[in-house]
Amino acid sequence: MPRTPGKSSGVVIAALAFSGMVVSMMFTLVVPIIPDLPRLVSASAEDASWVITSTLLSSAVFTPVSGRLGDMYGKRRMIVISLSLMILGSAICVFTSALPLVVIGRTLQGCAVGVIPLGISIMRDLLPPGRLGSAMALMSATLGAGGAIGLPLGAVVAQYANWHVLFLVAAAMGAAGLVLTITLVPVSPLRTGGRFDFLGVAGLSAGLVCFLLPISKGGSWGWTSPLTLGLFAAAVVIFALWGWAELRMHNPLVDLRTTTRREVLLTNLASIAFGFAMFGTQLVFPQVLQAPAASGYGLGLTLFEAGLCMAVGGGMMIVLSPVSARVTGAYGPKVTLMLGALLSIAGYVTALFLMTEVWHVALAATIVSAGAGLGYAAMPASIMGAVPTSETGAANGFNSLMRSIGTSTASAVIGAVLAAQTVQLGAVTLPSRDGLQIALVISAVAAAAGMVISAFLPRRGSARRGARPEPPQGRPGTRLPGKAGEPLVDDVAGDARSRSAD
Repeated sequence: MPRTPGKSSGVVIAALAFSGMVVSMMFTLVVPIIPDLPRLVSASAEDASWVITSTLLSSAVFTPVSGRLGDMYGKRRMIVISLSLMILGSAICVFTSALPLVVIGRTLQGCAVGVIPLGISIMRDLLPPGRLGSAMALMSATLGAGGAIGLPLGAVVAQYANWHVLFLVAAAMGAAGLVLTITLVPVSPLRTGGRFDFLGVAGLSAGLVCFLLPISKGGSWGWTSPLTLGLFAAAVVIFALWGWAELRMHNPLVDLRTTTRREVLLTNLASIAFGFAMFGTQLVFPQVLQAPAASGYGLGLTLFEAGLCMAVGGGMMIVLSPVSARVTGAYGPKVTLMLGALLSIAGYVTALFLMTEVWHVALAATIVSAGAGLGYAAMPASIMGAVPTSETGAANGFNSLMRSIGTSTASAVIGAVLAAQTVQLGAVTLPSRDGLQIALVISAVAAAAGMVISAFLPRRGSARRGARPEPPQGRPGTRLPGKAGEPLVDDVAGDARSRSAD
């Protein structure tokens, strides 16, 4: 049975969850300074936007890579490396206002997002089955909860201190997560070994950049511009060649045969839908809360006040994580995902009819976040109920990538809708009420798509019981290193109970 030698399960879970909260805050901590970025870094608005885009691209590329490296060389080691990169990136941004250096710092910060899927994977290796479901649910929920908490925290710091202090706070919190990880999280005994797939990394990186860059920049470049269309076309070609090469690799970066298994494929598709639906709250509700009353719909709150309203939803994701674990344990991740999607739909429908008071928006955002929290928490159980133990890091990293693609797509689609539907209020251009309602409908449709996809998931008894699945038929068992002087043990059933490596 997996063990946490010398440490209680609760301590390990708390340390990993704290680190997950820290890295997920990196995306929203800088939101309060986005309007002032061109002035702060002495650059045009187009150039300054790379401060945000660089983090998106690095997180998308590094998350599946860190998952695979974690499977091969140690998950805790990769968590330590990821947090160290985040601290280094934050420190760079503390001491400079030069755009190229700030972009480098933000790129390094984005490399830390893989901590969350790595944390989920190491929990599978170390925790007893009775604690595993709730622990994975909590760790997965930190992805949304940390982002919700980062917004008001960033607003307070930006309002009362120099903008560099934002990154000082990030570095300090990253350092705290690093110390907790080193001192409280044991080393996982499970390793896959093998050669690292550098060709796969190059292909995936090129494909993601060609796909995500026009999604991020399409609004300013023009959606029909040769550059935008050319990058999308290049992404299609690169991904096709990458997939062909990965299927022929002995130790691929992403095992495409595993990802095409029904449960894994459908969960990843649902992740895109959930990521889209969840990000709709971050794009619509804050604008309603902060817009002036003269707009006809705005509630006139400050950024900090709006952030507090949104943080309630983030807190709800944490509160519901044990509920998600219980529902998943009793009925399987399929039911939990469908219930989460249904709640998200209900939240957006509520917003369509109730959006004239602050508590209306806070209620709708909390309902959507509750649904997303249930879905986010169920996804690791669905993934790990279908992949061998040797691939948990890579599989969870790829699932996180799918959620990132969903949020990036939401940003592009809803951003385009809000840019096309505007009203003029003096010298300020704001989204119109109609544009906001269209965005709500699109987000609800994305949640409905997630529910439909989840309905086709199989009911796996192993997922309900927290069992560890066997590798796919026809594949040899993974060789795990034992202690010095011990023979290697075949992990044919994905069970670490037969060894005493730690």
